[in-house]
Amino acid sequence: MSNDEEAPLRNDRHPPGSTDATPRQTRLERANGREGRAHDSSGLTAREAESVQERVRLSVPAIYEIVRQEGEEEMERPISSLWWSGLAAGLSIGFSLLAEAVLRHHLPDAPWRPLVENFGYTVGFLIVILARQQLFTENTITAILPLAAEFNRTNLLCVVRLWSVVFIANMVGTIGVAAFNAALPGTVPEVLSTMLEISREMMDKGWLEMFVRAIGAGFLIAAIVWILPSAKGSEFLVILLFTYMIAISEFTHIIAGSVEAFLLVAHGEIGILHMLWGFTVPVLLGNILGGTALFAMLAYAQVKEEIE
Repeated sequence: MSNDEEAPLRNDRHPPGSTDATPRQTRLERANGREGRAHDSSGLTAREAESVQERVRLSVPAIYEIVRQEGEEEMERPISSLWWSGLAAGLSIGFSLLAEAVLRHHLPDAPWRPLVENFGYTVGFLIVILARQQLFTENTITAILPLAAEFNRTNLLCVVRLWSVVFIANMVGTIGVAAFNAALPGTVPEVLSTMLEISREMMDKGWLEMFVRAIGAGFLIAAIVWILPSAKGSEFLVILLFTYMIAISEFTHIIAGSVEAFLLVAHGEIGILHMLWGFTVPVLLGNILGGTALFAMLAYAQVKEEIE
């Protein structure tokens, strides 16, 4: 079968950088619709044509296919792999609160301070996303695209399995961060006091406000996943910008915010039931709505007719 013939996608997995022609590569080339034009340009050497192709932006169907393929791969991973990766993400995200507290502690109390200290919030996300650790809110788009493309019982169970394992692992990781800071002298007392101050500010919101602000966070995290395939070489800046927007806008994120909420629980400032109803439930629902119902469904809707 030639690369130009229509062929259904298979679940074959090929290592990155493989030079063998695969259905995935064929479909991505057709989605872009530009490779042939680049090589047919008169007067261009092979090297020049290759250079042009490297600078051609990915089309929307190509981005969709990349994210969908990643979602399929995540849905097929063993539970143990998902668990340990999710646990690592829960621990890593704790550095967002720590970095933000360090910056606030050392900066003067001035009107511009939030503009700088909120860069600390990006640290945990940079670690998690660049290290390819499992973060629950990322999976709200990667796992939903395969389900939207082929809605059946098997895919639905795979999504539930993925979400459940990753969410629980993330939460256990955040509990570990909170327990570490509450029970061990691993953080400078002044910085720990600032971490508690930031946590109180996060929890000082009503149920509806928590829910609505979580929608924005879910949307932005899903946007990161969608943009990264076409941001080759600029991944750091993309993650930095979008997570900074979450922080500076005071949006709520279920995993990053759980570090702050569990820290308050560990210090006896709020009860576990107060945390679960006042924070976990509204923020979880808002993140899922923003990342799944809004971004993932819109992403699928804009390419649905092109990929069928």
